[in-house]
Amino acid sequence: ERVHLANPSIDLETHIQDILNVIKYEDLRDIVLVGHSYGGMVATGVADRARDLISQLIYIDAFVPEDGQSLLDLNEPARARMQELVRAGEWRVPPNPTPPDTPAADLAWLTERRVDMPIKCFEAKLKLHGGELTLPRSYIYATRITPADTFAPFARRAKCDPGWRYYEIDASHSPNVTAPEGLSKLLQKIVAGG
Repeated sequence: ERVHLANPSIDLETHIQDILNVIKYEDLRDIVLVGHSYGGMVATGVADRARDLISQLIYIDAFVPEDGQSLLDLNEPARARMQELVRAGEWRVPPNPTPPDTPAADLAWLTERRVDMPIKCFEAKLKLHGGELTLPRSYIYATRITPADTFAPFARRAKCDPGWRYYEIDASHSPNVTAPEGLSKLLQKIVAGG
């Protein structure tokens, strides 16, 4: 709903500040913050700066950055494509193809809502200010993987780290579209502490 505001200067910090402002101006507390895909970058930055307001952090097939990392640092297969866009003077990155298991009934709906992203969102390095996050964190790995399997390293790290709760969902990268009922049940289970 904010695509009309897209411009070359929008970056990761813009998106972090957008969410921080929603939290502030809506006076939100006890937040379960969910980040999907690139949203993991944003959620990590928001949780770092609003940790006293976040009760849980849930990543859905998402990037899990550390201080000083950009999405391009975490997604080597996409780096060459992005660098080619920059060389061509382009500031917009087209969305990736829709997941192969997207139901035909949802394809038109999804296609209308997928928009280009400003390239700075992928280039900007996350700056964490409060040290390591210690709040409850969960990772949901979508197991119908793509050939690149971009999110496997983050899933493996979460699965092996006792500070994380790890879950899997039988869906492709966008379970909110391809498996909404299963994702909803899983999110409810996680929030309830299961």
